[in-house]
Amino acid sequence: MTHEKTLHINAFLMAVGHHEAAWRHPRTRAHRVLDVTHYQELARIAERGRLDSIFFADNLAVGAYPKRNVHTVFEPITLLSAIAPVTERIGLIATASTSYHEPYALARAFSSLDHISGGRAGWNIVTSGTEAEAFNFGHEAIPEHARRYARAEEFVDVAERLWDSWESDALVLDEAEGVFADPDKVHTLDYVGERFRVRGPLNSPRSPQGRPLLVQAGSSEDGKEFAARHAEAVFTAQQTLAEGQAFYRDLKGRLARHGRGADELKVLPGLVPFIAGTEAEARALQQEFTDLISPDYALRQLSGLLGTDLTGYPLDRPLPPLPDESAVEGQKSRFTLVKQLAAGRELTVRQLIGELGGGRGHRTLAGTPEQIADDLESWFVGGAADGFNIMPPYLPGGLEDFVEQVVPILRQRGLFRTEYTATTLRGHYGLAPVPNRFADAVPATV
Repeated sequence: MTHEKTLHINAFLMAVGHHEAAWRHPRTRAHRVLDVTHYQELARIAERGRLDSIFFADNLAVGAYPKRNVHTVFEPITLLSAIAPVTERIGLIATASTSYHEPYALARAFSSLDHISGGRAGWNIVTSGTEAEAFNFGHEAIPEHARRYARAEEFVDVAERLWDSWESDALVLDEAEGVFADPDKVHTLDYVGERFRVRGPLNSPRSPQGRPLLVQAGSSEDGKEFAARHAEAVFTAQQTLAEGQAFYRDLKGRLARHGRGADELKVLPGLVPFIAGTEAEARALQQEFTDLISPDYALRQLSGLLGTDLTGYPLDRPLPPLPDESAVEGQKSRFTLVKQLAAGRELTVRQLIGELGGGRGHRTLAGTPEQIADDLESWFVGGAADGFNIMPPYLPGGLEDFVEQVVPILRQRGLFRTEYTATTLRGHYGLAPVPNRFADAVPATV
């Protein structure tokens, strides 16, 4: 079958696997969490599969319980800068917070990554919703949800102005005349806003893409509105096809209000795949990981997510009563997802932490390569996704299984590319180069 559009597939990579017990399982090597060659190897596997991009999340705190696990050990832009030279085409997406950075420094870092990679940088824009992160930056509590998004709006606006401060042909490098750059094409901003004052210009010439691909992962009302205005890809979490379809329609339906077309934003739900020769074998593999979960660690994670202290709570009882989402200032959409998951399936706390162990609210699926491919196709053709954020539960094996066993099936069905046709990350997502606001403000001459 030939499809008018094809899937976009991103590999969301985390240490030695997304499952919180991955580092304990014999299919992984725990010491590789600090081995840069491990991450370079993962990127090459994903590139071999012709995936659109790889992605690293970030958290600006050590996590719930370092005795049991610490998921994030490298700063993502730094790590991707080490990965860029050993890859050629695959996109490189890093998470960075608008709550605890400044626009100038972050715009410069992403411009540098885009130059280093030849136009493959992407920015997953987050506002950071944990108390531990707030405490590390001098706050006594998580900044209010709406205030974080207001800061993010202004932050992105300033960053885009900085990326535009050099026109594409501003760099001259005329050795004979001694002209490094055309000063008429390097622009100051003199920006004065409610939260930022930035003179500019950026001290990095315009990068190959003009700016990184803009990615967003929040599914709250504020998050969806932010995505509709700015994002070109959205990483999201829904548990059922119907929920995925509803989210997809909602988000795509907001784009027109911001002068954007439906194809200008790609929706990529997360999926944690356990892959084996039979469904029974895949489920047994998943259970091996579930059996390695440390309940004390899982309860601390769950406590932070739900804003309710569950340490020492009986594992074989349902969750205690939880507040409404309106009372939550942290990760609103994930709070609601977990609350509804537990209530809708009448899960005990033990069952809930087992469900969350692989993807922290993202969907987990155990099956054969054909079953995984069937599931991806059903969401894609059913109007619930433009592609997927694949979250291997263990690495490198889980990624290799997906690339070597699932991707060929998707290709046979005409659902995924056989070769890269673009050299930039924006090109992989079918997006045109970013126009420069300063250059476009000057009428073209003939």
